[in-house]
Amino acid sequence: MKVSLVGGWALVSAALVWSGCAKRVAAEEPSPGPASLAAYYPLAVGNAWTYRLNGRDDKRVEVKITGEEDGYFIDNRNSQLTVDSFGVRDQKRYLLRGPVEAGHSWTNVVSVSSTERYRILWAGSPCEVPAGTFPDCVQVEARNRVDADTTLVNTLTFAAGVGLVRIQVEAERQGQRIPQTWLELLAYEVKPPPPGAGRSE
Repeated sequence: MKVSLVGGWALVSAALVWSGCAKRVAAEEPSPGPASLAAYYPLAVGNAWTYRLNGRDDKRVEVKITGEEDGYFIDNRNSQLTVDSFGVRDQKRYLLRGPVEAGHSWTNVVSVSSTERYRILWAGSPCEVPAGTFPDCVQVEARNRVDADTTLVNTLTFAAGVGLVRIQVEAERQGQRIPQTWLELLAYEVKPPPPGAGRSE
């Protein structure tokens, strides 16, 4: 699975083996609208995020939105992200879909043999990372079975007005989760949202 860090970047590229092209995204009822969802991933040219990899201050990942093309914001890692009427997405999948409430789930079909299942674990609660404590966060779990014994579990935490603040990748085998890699936000530079963005519906 590839997730942009302007949508999650290559979701710690080497850590993820999920591959393929999304052929369709399972249709569901319309979301509450892009304004409330857009708050969880502020997209504007110049916005930037700095992450540390696996808790190491000497291993940093810098992500900066460098342009916009055909409705997608492009970062310095050539990842692309947009917000539409259903949610926040890259070119292959929805990373966050409305309504933003615990238990909401959706499916992204990656190939005939691979389906990603997403679920909001919690929403509207505070979260803390090295960059600070944020009052309105949402955590999404993405699961993809890679073989008969292993499921990759990606946990994405978004903070309103900030963006993606944590990514954790684990391999689940026989009910046990084995940490693979994680990113935590160290610093960010985000332009103020346009009027109306970030409102709850």
